[in-house]
Amino acid sequence: MVRRTKADALATRNSLLDAAEHLFQAHGVSRTSLNDIAIEAGTTRGAIYWHFKDKADLFNAMMERVTLPLESTLAGTARTASTTVNPLLSLRDSMMSALKQTATDEQTRRVFEVATHKVEYVSEMQAVRDRHLQVRNECMAMTEEALREAVRREDIALAMPVATAALGLHVIIDGLIQNWLLDPEAFDLMKSGRHTVDAYLAGLGFTLPAARAPHRVAPARARPVASARLPGP
Repeated sequence: MVRRTKADALATRNSLLDAAEHLFQAHGVSRTSLNDIAIEAGTTRGAIYWHFKDKADLFNAMMERVTLPLESTLAGTARTASTTVNPLLSLRDSMMSALKQTATDEQTRRVFEVATHKVEYVSEMQAVRDRHLQVRNECMAMTEEALREAVRREDIALAMPVATAALGLHVIIDGLIQNWLLDPEAFDLMKSGRHTVDAYLAGLGFTLPAARAPHRVAPARARPVASARLPGP
């Protein structure tokens, strides 16, 4: 009997997750069976149950392949908020990182499309809803921590509780991604995201650095001409 190595097991697990991604995107989660996934991956239902408890467990593992790096980035922002040079900019950068990954990474886009538009929170997927709520609450808590430190640094008083401000920022990012996934050609996710987030943070009362002007080569100095006036800016 051939012994399966850890590498073999990992390869099988990843092939199952890859198959699930594509089938969920094509047919929806509820209309895709575990047997469909096993066939697509070239293996058996037994292999699925070796790696995953049920469809919800498989779905959550599929999500974690793309969300854990984003969660780690935000966690790092919150963890170092009290020591970083500018916690507000670090928070903004982590939000922009999520938008950039969504816009430029095909797997992230596919998984987010499944999670946003192709899943129903029916009884067998209760664990998916629980995981979604857990991630949302954790992300909001980390965002709140970074905002609270930014408020302390700038010594400002927000017009709303910090928790509410964190919720608003989460809704902006989540809403941008959901709407962009409906029609990626409708707007530039990263550019619109940057403008929207900056406007929101400025509206809260935070001071943001001016946008960096594009680098320009200085023109050659012209000879002065009598009675000539340079045009205004």
